[in-house]
Amino acid sequence: MRIWDLGPGRLCRSHLLGEHRELHAIWSILTKGKKGYSRHPETLRWKGRLKALYARHTALVREFAERGYIHRSPLDKRLARGAAVQTVFVDTPANQRAILRRKRCGCRI
Repeated sequence: MRIWDLGPGRLCRSHLLGEHRELHAIWSILTKGKKGYSRHPETLRWKGRLKALYARHTALVREFAERGYIHRSPLDKRLARGAAVQTVFVDTPANQRAILRRKRCGCRI
């Protein structure tokens, strides 16, 4: 489970779509009190930062449009509360770039 802290335009198709799917999972856990992955470090770092998570989703959706993808899973903006900027990282952005570089997946790093 991972939400990248890099520009969505840098992500390959697989990582972009995977992040979007995982973002929705984290959103559901935090807004609906779901139990699965509720203690995962990636989930915990977004607790109290739903406004920042909503902003990340908006950035992903913009990238979808740039690539010609159709987006049909909006988030409820009324639930976007808390901090507007993410300052907590499981891996720093520099480490995230290194992780993606090692994958050799097509991400633009």
